[in-house]
Amino acid sequence: MRAILLPRSFTKGLFMSTTYSGSCHCGAVRYSAEVDLTQPVVACNCSMCGRAGWLLSFIPATKFQLEAGADSLTDYQFARRHIHHTFCKVCGVRPFSRGATPDGGEMIAVNVRCLAGVDPTTLEVKPFDGKSL
Repeated sequence: MRAILLPRSFTKGLFMSTTYSGSCHCGAVRYSAEVDLTQPVVACNCSMCGRAGWLLSFIPATKFQLEAGADSLTDYQFARRHIHHTFCKVCGVRPFSRGATPDGGEMIAVNVRCLAGVDPTTLEVKPFDGKSL
């Protein structure tokens, strides 16, 4: 996997997390993730994120636990193939993606719209120009 750009808080080690439960629409894919929603979430405008309407929070892979549905996940990659865009093969929802930090560490891009109890309208959103990459 190749590195992608991450929020400054991720690379500087500042992380005030809360554990959330997340899932796809049908519940076949379920996970828990320690996410810091005091930091802005990312709204990327690349051809994938823009169409899917993702709001992303980047976390170290060690802060993510897939609890069910590994066999229900399908992986899609495009362009430079830096990110593994996962989606549920039952309902089609894209709950998270996998990639790498600039130093090669594993990271997860959590779609905060898939986290239980999170109201996306209350979050600070930071635009990211993924179209230009």
